[in-house]
Amino acid sequence: MNIHLPWIEIVGYLGSLLIAVSLMMNSIRRLRWVNLFGASTFAAYGLLVQAYPVFALNSFISLVDIFYLVQMRRKRDFFELFEIDPMQSPFLKRFLSFYAKDIERFFPDFNGNIGPHFKVIFILRNLMPVGLFIIEPLKEGTWQIHLDYVIPPYRDFQTAHYLYHREHELFQQHIFDRFVIRTTVDAHIKYLKRLGFKKDRALGEDWYAISVK
Repeated sequence: MNIHLPWIEIVGYLGSLLIAVSLMMNSIRRLRWVNLFGASTFAAYGLLVQAYPVFALNSFISLVDIFYLVQMRRKRDFFELFEIDPMQSPFLKRFLSFYAKDIERFFPDFNGNIGPHFKVIFILRNLMPVGLFIIEPLKEGTWQIHLDYVIPPYRDFQTAHYLYHREHELFQQHIFDRFVIRTTVDAHIKYLKRLGFKKDRALGEDWYAISVK
């Protein structure tokens, strides 16, 4: 049986769908944007069908989303790299344990073992540990990434851009010229490409590299 929906109802369903999708997002910034589109669409639906309470409520929600998005844009976050001694950090073990399932989604080969030559660096955002960077020297100036993890609410690429596209005194101290990583996880590959990683076929089919100088 063919079901034909009037275009006005499609607008209503679309607005509802966008609002529902926004509530499932981890990133606050992304949630606000999608919720804004959903509330605006649903407000338009309310106006079209003359359901003025629906129009008023969703117009208000749209204004709230716009307000917070402007606040987010104006806010300047403070980033810092904080290197730790993995043998002397109970917090590192707690962090890895707490986010173990999420880490496994993007780094299925990471088993938590940290070798003696590894560098373990927390990425702080407004003094909050939002990311963990674990690397190992591969050859002079080139380091292999074993873990480059950002906790879900902060996956807006600001943390990643700070890490890879800013000059860091810590990188200069340890001569970090180039980072390489091996992955077959599609979501992680998209993340790497967006940051500027390129395939390094000299190392193998699943390897990616980026220069930080």
